[in-house]
Amino acid sequence: MKKLISFFLQGLLFIGPIAVSVFVIFKIFDLVDGLLRNFLPWEIPGLGLLIILVLITGLGWLGSTIIAKPMFSYFDKVVEKAPLIKIIYTAVKDLLSAFVGSKKSFNQPVLVKLEKDSDVQKLGFITQSDLSDLGIGKDKVAVYLPHSYAWSGNQYIVPKANVQALDVSAATVMKFIVSGGVTSLENNQSSDNE
Repeated sequence: MKKLISFFLQGLLFIGPIAVSVFVIFKIFDLVDGLLRNFLPWEIPGLGLLIILVLITGLGWLGSTIIAKPMFSYFDKVVEKAPLIKIIYTAVKDLLSAFVGSKKSFNQPVLVKLEKDSDVQKLGFITQSDLSDLGIGKDKVAVYLPHSYAWSGNQYIVPKANVQALDVSAATVMKFIVSGGVTSLENNQSSDNE
C-alpha cells in the first residue's frame, strides 16, 4: 500500500505542473473568449489568443522590471508557506525557466554513455555540473535526457568521463531528440542562425 501511495504521489508530482499550466491557460482563454463574445458585436477569429499572448508578454515585461520584482518576490514568499502549492508552483516555474527563462538549463548539449562497457549513447543536456550540495563528488554531473515525442525525460548522475560536449546549438539537439531523430539537422542549423 505504501508503494502504491508513493507511486501515486510521484505521478501527481509529474503531471501536476503540466495539468495546472494547461488548466490555467485554458481558463484564461475561456474567460477572455467569453468576454469578447459578450462585448463585441462581431467575432474576430484568433483575437482571444492574441490578447492572451499580449497579456503573457506584458506580464513577462512587467516581471522583468524593477517595479514588479518586489511584488513577485513577495508572491514567492507567500507560496513558500503552502506545502503542496509550493511544490507544484516551483516545479512549473523551474521547468519553464529551464526552457525560456534567463537561467536556461538546457543550453549544454552532450552525448552521454550510460554504461561503461556499452557503445550505446544518448543525447541530453547537462543541468548541473557541481553536485557538491548533494554530497556527490566533483567527478559526476547531472544530465537530463528528454524523451522523443514528449515533454518528459529522465535525469541521471553520470561520471564526467562519460559525457562528451557537442558543438551544436541546444535548440538543434532538442528538435532532434523530440522528433525521434527524423528532423533534418542542416535545416535546423540554418534556421537557428536566422
